[in-house]
Amino acid sequence: MRILERGAVPQADGSTRFTLWAPGARLVEVTLTREGVAESHPLVAGADGLHSATVPRVPAGSDYSVRLDGGPDRPDPVSRWRPRGVHGPTRIVDPAAFQWSDAAWQGIETADLAIYELHVGTFSPAGTFDGVIERLPALRELGVTAIEIMPVAEFPGGRNWGYDGVSLYAVQSTYGGPNGLKRLVDAAHRYGLAVLLDVVYNHLGPEGNYLSEFGPYFSDRYQTAWGEGFNLDGPDSDEVRRYLVDNAVYWVTEYHLDGLRLDAADRIVDLSPTHVAEEIGAAVHAQGGALGRRTLVIAEIDTNDPRWVRGRDVGGYGLDAHWSDDFHHAIHVALTGERTGYYADFAEPGAVAKVFGERYVNDGRYSRHRRRRHGRPAVDVPGDRFVVCVQNHDQTGNRAGGERLAALVTPEALRLAAALLLLSPYVPVLFMGEEHGETNPFLYFVSHGDPALVDAVREGRRREFAAFAWAGEVPDPQAEETFEASCPAWERAESPGGARLRALYRDLLRLRRSEPALRPGGAEVRVRSDDAANWIAVRYQREGDVLEGIFNISPEVRLVPLDDSRRWSVVLSSDAPGYGGGGEVALERRLRVPGHTAVVLRGEAS
Repeated sequence: MRILERGAVPQADGSTRFTLWAPGARLVEVTLTREGVAESHPLVAGADGLHSATVPRVPAGSDYSVRLDGGPDRPDPVSRWRPRGVHGPTRIVDPAAFQWSDAAWQGIETADLAIYELHVGTFSPAGTFDGVIERLPALRELGVTAIEIMPVAEFPGGRNWGYDGVSLYAVQSTYGGPNGLKRLVDAAHRYGLAVLLDVVYNHLGPEGNYLSEFGPYFSDRYQTAWGEGFNLDGPDSDEVRRYLVDNAVYWVTEYHLDGLRLDAADRIVDLSPTHVAEEIGAAVHAQGGALGRRTLVIAEIDTNDPRWVRGRDVGGYGLDAHWSDDFHHAIHVALTGERTGYYADFAEPGAVAKVFGERYVNDGRYSRHRRRRHGRPAVDVPGDRFVVCVQNHDQTGNRAGGERLAALVTPEALRLAAALLLLSPYVPVLFMGEEHGETNPFLYFVSHGDPALVDAVREGRRREFAAFAWAGEVPDPQAEETFEASCPAWERAESPGGARLRALYRDLLRLRRSEPALRPGGAEVRVRSDDAANWIAVRYQREGDVLEGIFNISPEVRLVPLDDSRRWSVVLSSDAPGYGGGGEVALERRLRVPGHTAVVLRGEAS
């Protein structure tokens, strides 16, 4: 079992063992105040740039800082908690103090995942982990099997998506700190829900980022769109790699998390023979085995490269799944008609059929948006290796106005989108509020303390959307009103329209759980389509169980031919009155399907 040895580790006798990596420092001191008296305790320099010492009478709950060569006090790079924010001291946490009640929990398989993505700060009026706990019964009743939390590593202020985190081991103090996250995970497991955490290993945020003062954590060769990349393949990179791998293992060990989403994993530049993502996956899987729980690593990538999820024995990275944006883009274009930017690659007829049958649309073909070929084939990779959505924080929040899909399409098209997602042969992700047709936007927001940085963020957003010919005023990311506008209106879930849409999501999720043929990864999936009429039919078959999903992507009524060697019956229609439709599906030798409607049929041998 891998145990975190860096940072502050409290001992049974009330002392604390401090271990820091600072290869360029001659003197490393731990500074603290005890009974009103300031103290400094030098650490002993050892091999490979490590400095360590055990300081007596410094129990868990004590605050301390680190001083390098007589410089200013800084937080520990391996802070478990920074209760005073990104510039404040580190608080010592005893990882064994929390009383867990989830000993029977064994994790979840990728094929059983139905993920609900949420942002802790906007998800509830409290904006805390405890606020999320209050809504867990509703999520269980909905039928999702996991929640995915946007990043919680300590970031500046109290309003942020989480991708400006600067302390990878410290849980955001305004959300409830370490014990708050542990309470949430423990409660989720009691409700039968797995918990996944979004982690950011491609960069750190700009404010409160003191990591480079401790050592060569960042590369002078690689830049990301968001800042310096980590030094993962240059001189002194072994300890940097350990910093990230230890962090991944820390989350599944000390917080009992079921898995991690590696944010923009394809932007983690590492030319080592073993990519750090592969090393993270292997370490997390091994730790899960030692803990007796299934643990997952899911990569967010934009490269359409199945190597990330192929086995290590065949040259892959061995991760459990990766996000596939092609699914979102194909459906978004089909339902909204938007064709600018990267949506240009999905404007051709047949994109939805291809993404259902062949995993990617861009599978090595020419990309108009990139003006080069993009991706590679993955049709042989099981469906449960792909995570898909019709809405998420990125696709919504990176629009200038943060519009939800419900604000862009008709109710009929919104119901069709739900069916396309939840009847796909992949792992589905819902974005908070999607299930009731949330129309409040999800905007980009921050709460930086550096005025110059705030101005730079504002100007960057303006430039970004000027390139898309956005005519309106871009909402101010720093304004509290921008954050407040992004909170879901949960009362909408109780409205007639919201309740009907939620019922459809609930019934689709129930159908997905109860029908073996709909479980991704093992069923035979065949796709037929009529590009001119704009419908697709997806046959799901497993051990004699046959279902067929008919998806009319056109706004007009379509007649879809059926296999006359089987007797067909309607299992579910998104046009049913209980979901807000007109109930106009007619089943004969051909299926009469209203516009923007999905129908699930069961086929019995004649």
